[in-house]
Amino acid sequence: MIRWLALEWLLIVPVLAVAGWYWPRLRLLRPLRLAILVLAVLALARPEIRYLGEGLDLWVLVDRSASAADRMQARLPEWEALLEQGRRAHDRIRFVDYADVVLDREHRDTEVFGGTGQHTRTALAVNHALSQMPHQRAHRILVLTDGYSTEPLEHVAERLAVQQVPLDYRLLGSGGEADVRIDRLLAPDRVQVAEPYLVEVELSGYPDQSVECEIYRDDARAGGGTVRIVNGRGVFRFTDRVTEPGGHRYRVVAKAEDDAFAGNDRAETWVEVTGGPRILLVTGYDQDPVADVLRRQEFEVDIETDPSRLHAGRLSGVRAVILNNVPAYRVAPGFLEALPFFVESQAGGLAMAGGRFSFGSGGYFESAIDEVLPVTMDLREEHRKLSVAMGIVMDRSGSMGMTVPGGRTKMDLANEGAGRAIELLGGQDLVTVFAVDSSAHLVIPLTSVAGRQSQLADTVRRIGSGGGGIFVYNGLEAAWEQLSRATAGQRHIILFADAADAEQPGEYITLVAEMTDQDTTVSVIGLGSAQDSDAEFLTDIANRGGGRIFFNANPAELPNLFAQEAVAVARSAFIEESVAVLDSGGWLELAARPMAWMEAVDGYNLSYLRPEATAACLSGDEYQAPMVAFWRRGLGRSAAVSFPLGGEFSAATRDWEAYGDFLQTLARWLMGESLPPGVGLRTRLEGTALSIDLLYDQRWESEVSARPPRILLARDQGRTETHVWQRLAPGHYQTSIDLEARSTVRGAVQIGSAALPFGPITAGIDAEWAFDRERIEELKTLASMVGGEERLDLASIWKAPRRSAFRDLRPWLYSTLVALLLLEALLSRTGWSLPRWQPAFPRAQTRRPRRRAFEPRAPKDTDKDTDRHRGGDAEPGEDAESAQKRRERFARAKRGRS
Repeated sequence: MIRWLALEWLLIVPVLAVAGWYWPRLRLLRPLRLAILVLAVLALARPEIRYLGEGLDLWVLVDRSASAADRMQARLPEWEALLEQGRRAHDRIRFVDYADVVLDREHRDTEVFGGTGQHTRTALAVNHALSQMPHQRAHRILVLTDGYSTEPLEHVAERLAVQQVPLDYRLLGSGGEADVRIDRLLAPDRVQVAEPYLVEVELSGYPDQSVECEIYRDDARAGGGTVRIVNGRGVFRFTDRVTEPGGHRYRVVAKAEDDAFAGNDRAETWVEVTGGPRILLVTGYDQDPVADVLRRQEFEVDIETDPSRLHAGRLSGVRAVILNNVPAYRVAPGFLEALPFFVESQAGGLAMAGGRFSFGSGGYFESAIDEVLPVTMDLREEHRKLSVAMGIVMDRSGSMGMTVPGGRTKMDLANEGAGRAIELLGGQDLVTVFAVDSSAHLVIPLTSVAGRQSQLADTVRRIGSGGGGIFVYNGLEAAWEQLSRATAGQRHIILFADAADAEQPGEYITLVAEMTDQDTTVSVIGLGSAQDSDAEFLTDIANRGGGRIFFNANPAELPNLFAQEAVAVARSAFIEESVAVLDSGGWLELAARPMAWMEAVDGYNLSYLRPEATAACLSGDEYQAPMVAFWRRGLGRSAAVSFPLGGEFSAATRDWEAYGDFLQTLARWLMGESLPPGVGLRTRLEGTALSIDLLYDQRWESEVSARPPRILLARDQGRTETHVWQRLAPGHYQTSIDLEARSTVRGAVQIGSAALPFGPITAGIDAEWAFDRERIEELKTLASMVGGEERLDLASIWKAPRRSAFRDLRPWLYSTLVALLLLEALLSRTGWSLPRWQPAFPRAQTRRPRRRAFEPRAPKDTDKDTDRHRGGDAEPGEDAESAQKRRERFARAKRGRS
């Protein structure tokens, strides 16, 4: 248990023993001095004691990344069994799963790995294991991986060496599988309208072969061709030219006949086509008068009549967005969710114009932009004209039991949507719910929801999936049987069905006709796409039922779709009658002169002014509702025009003499002020690292000194982040941000009261699927440096040499030695003494008894004592000659002291 690194120093012990015997006056054999000498010799001999317990702790790091998950799942049970078989009595195994995050398996309640798998962070996993290792045990690390780490391992070697922990590895495959991957996707960040530019794709693969490449712009195929991979490399080039300003997303897909890994066959990037500052008009009219008026006022207007095509890239270069009578369900969810960041952080403008499909009637209540608008659509009960009786028919077929990303089933998400729809109903409304497979199962009979919204919603959220398909006719018939008895002013059915599994049309045409004859409408939410097998059947039901049709292949959007439909029916508040317009004086807050308002409008959307907003004019009815309202939201601006600006119920507005002046003034206010000169922004994307440089001149120095610039980032998931700058020099700030592969981000740099927007930006090449062979070589080098190796036979790892860890005893020896030296010095200075060590065989001569340490002296004759110390008396048994010599020595010693 103890070893000596400098054992030769023990040879000095006999020398010290002889010196103590030969020169007794050195008093080396006294206990205290003897202990000091022994400790000094032991310290010089460098003793160490073994402190590790029996057995070995094996830390098994399991690669759960996306590129290794399938192969690992197939081989891991066998590998775990081999490791268990070779383990000895005192050995222990600790399993750690890792990918983008590191999770100890023993601390989890489930075997399902909770990370995204988009990174292979081997270095992070090794550091995690090293930090968890107790010092009293011997340890070894075994990495089960494909070897393609997405982070460098160079910084791990030093820590492994310091802690003396060997690292072994076992690779999933030989790396010789046929594979084709996209290494780089090159395109310009920014081009002018109609300017030609080159998109270049670099590919690599094994073996050499021909590969089909397809390029998509904004999800529409823009081109493609065949590229030949020679000596493992190939390049595909594509020339494009775009006349529509804004951000455009390019997606490249490589298709090979023999490809082991499909995850590295895609890449994305964005190209911004720049133009002048413009207004994006999202309209429900083919010929929108708003566009004509604004263009005559020399505004650049970008018109979109198909809101489902919109994406966040369309906001690049846009200064204001106008939603003109477009229902929320027709607007792409990603675009709608991008608008709050566009207004509040990127200093954009947003306006909504009235109509049958705007505000609450359009399903915008509790939508992504609800809080951005200066009016609230929460319709008050006393202002509701009609109650609603709603029937919800839910598909509970076998396909609804499938799990979707996030761990929930399709049925769970549909139930959540139905629950939210019930919670949005008012106190005077009624609801009935059926769950349908091959027959209709009554979940909630026709019931008033007054005060029971939460209870009824909880009941719906517990619906489970069954089997087979959905018999649509049975569900509609059962719902109509309940609603036909309702006396509510509005009756509406929401049918939810799988667009690829909706069966039993039956006599649905006759049934739907009977409903519509009695003022009942039917809307359909189809899970899937309009190209699915039963989509045409579901669309016909919605068209015949006078309702809306939704198709969405993403189950996560189901709660929003249910909520929008419920709001559009239960919260519809479009006043279809002429209403006078009253001036409130608020227009002067955004214009230099008052507005001559029209006398009346043909109809408007009822809403309520938010506390901090301003109303420019009000309705002349009993509601006194805001007809035009506006406010500042963050760095941006938002407005609400409650009356229609086009289409039906807009005749009085379009005949208004100040119609053009009103739109021009509102548009200029929404677009805000132009960015002052002297400031610029530069972005660069290298792999997944986004670098941002802010440059400004001395004109901005006071603004920056008073309030440092901020950088805000909006990711795909909707979360907003604030990042910290680094000041490199006067007038130059910089930051670097790590992006998730294939995720899209938008951002804004806020400097003073201005904002510099940028993006969207996508980290197009996924490092997880790069398969860089250098990473495998790096892992092998690391293992050899710290005493590890590749373990083809996993059971042999228990036979590997085990570290004999010793702890140096010199610190304790030196501490004791210093304490004894201090004690020796104390006794020498004070004259105190320790109890004398008596030899086993005392000398024959008689000696005067020695006084014990710290024992008080007995009273003596002072004169006699003085005389004796002067050498005047002889000691008992001492002859005269000895006494004389003693007196002479005393006299010499006395003269020496003086």
